[in-house]
Amino acid sequence: MVKRSYNQTPIKAQDPEVRSHNFNEVVLGYSLDEGRLEASRCLQCKNHPCMLHCPVMIDIPGFIKKIEDGDMDGARKIIAKYSNLGAICGRVCPQEKQCEMACTLGRSKKFEPVAIGKLERLVSDWDLDNPEPVKVIPHDKGRVAVVGSGPSGLTVAGDLAVKGYEVTVFEALSTPGGVLIYGIPEFRLPKATVKKEIDRIRDLGVKIETDVVIGKTITMSELVDDFDACYVGVGAGAPHFMSIPGTNLMGVYSSSEYLTRINLMHSYKFPTYDTPIEPAKQVVVIGGGNVAMDSARSAMRLGAENVSVIYRRSLEELPARIEEYHHSVEEGIQYHWLTNPVAYLGDENGQLTGVKCIKMELGEPDESGRRRPVPIAGSEFIIPATTAIEAIGQGANRVMLDTYPDLKTNKWGYVDANEETCATSVPGVFAGGDIVTGAATVILAMGAGKIAAKEIDEYITNKTAKKTSHSA
Repeated sequence: MVKRSYNQTPIKAQDPEVRSHNFNEVVLGYSLDEGRLEASRCLQCKNHPCMLHCPVMIDIPGFIKKIEDGDMDGARKIIAKYSNLGAICGRVCPQEKQCEMACTLGRSKKFEPVAIGKLERLVSDWDLDNPEPVKVIPHDKGRVAVVGSGPSGLTVAGDLAVKGYEVTVFEALSTPGGVLIYGIPEFRLPKATVKKEIDRIRDLGVKIETDVVIGKTITMSELVDDFDACYVGVGAGAPHFMSIPGTNLMGVYSSSEYLTRINLMHSYKFPTYDTPIEPAKQVVVIGGGNVAMDSARSAMRLGAENVSVIYRRSLEELPARIEEYHHSVEEGIQYHWLTNPVAYLGDENGQLTGVKCIKMELGEPDESGRRRPVPIAGSEFIIPATTAIEAIGQGANRVMLDTYPDLKTNKWGYVDANEETCATSVPGVFAGGDIVTGAATVILAMGAGKIAAKEIDEYITNKTAKKTSHSA
């Protein structure tokens, strides 16, 4: 009988005291030998619960067995059947709440689950370093427009190109990648890795046009007329604000602006790059998701002496990845649990000087199933701050939606699309990712892209067949 380690194979990472002052990647990845050791922990159980909890249904036991056998080429071929963005998913997807949560080994309670995400990263990084020859694919089945080059748009584009479609992706920003580029910091997801993944999708024949704002540069109606089908994957990038007193003070940012300046515009390399960001010694971040973690850890790397995260619930309800939380604590980020801002305070020049907060207690569960935070009267206190970053969620970007009223939206302002087919109110227009679900994970957006690619293929195939029968 194979004796398995109770714990996951340790993975190397930058020392916290070093990494908190640079934007280099924190987790360094497994070596091939370390990967084979971790892969040997997999039970290869028959019912594969890990696969059922993967939004793109990767054959997880299959690629892990290939790693254990030392067959990296075989492992990459398995992943490639299901994912175009393995090196990205292996870094940023919440495996602990999906495939790893379902791991039979981990559910035994004595063992940690197999490190599925880190093994996926190992294979995908090896794949990027050892690329296969590009196969020439004829793109003669039809033309598809994809609006948005985030994980959902890239997935549908890659899948359709492989199926034989001519695909053009339209991106509003100057660099493709969507949230992978403007939202997730370099220390979690190196931009060089994102670029390699996107270049591989381009190699499939996908065209990517940047600086194109649908609704301004080109209308959605024009795309519908010019292409056989369209996919809307514009994400949810419009920031939410608490709208408390003092929101307009200098030093109050949305996480969207803060992270975009850092990630897309490279403000942390100023003056090498032209976009500066206001340096701050005392920073407060409001929120408890991964975006809040990214904002707080970025602020520390920009030279802040004190970074505090304010979250209105407790650690038990924190939605951020637990790995990101642990990394932030190692880097010196402080937490104010059961706390909520009520006002921003400023000086006579309009500069933020502090955040007035109130303590909370947890009451009855709300519609999300989590206990509702309730203010405690008379518990107000002030946290000194010269920068405050609100990371409390994002909504639908209205530029495209407001210029195309034919596309039905729901009460939250997101595109109303069929969950099983990604079909919208407009025939031939499909939608998925955050513009449908609201801000979610990379892998869920990819899952929608895979569904849409299948449905678009069927839609165009059926439309072509009808045309052929009518002309016969």
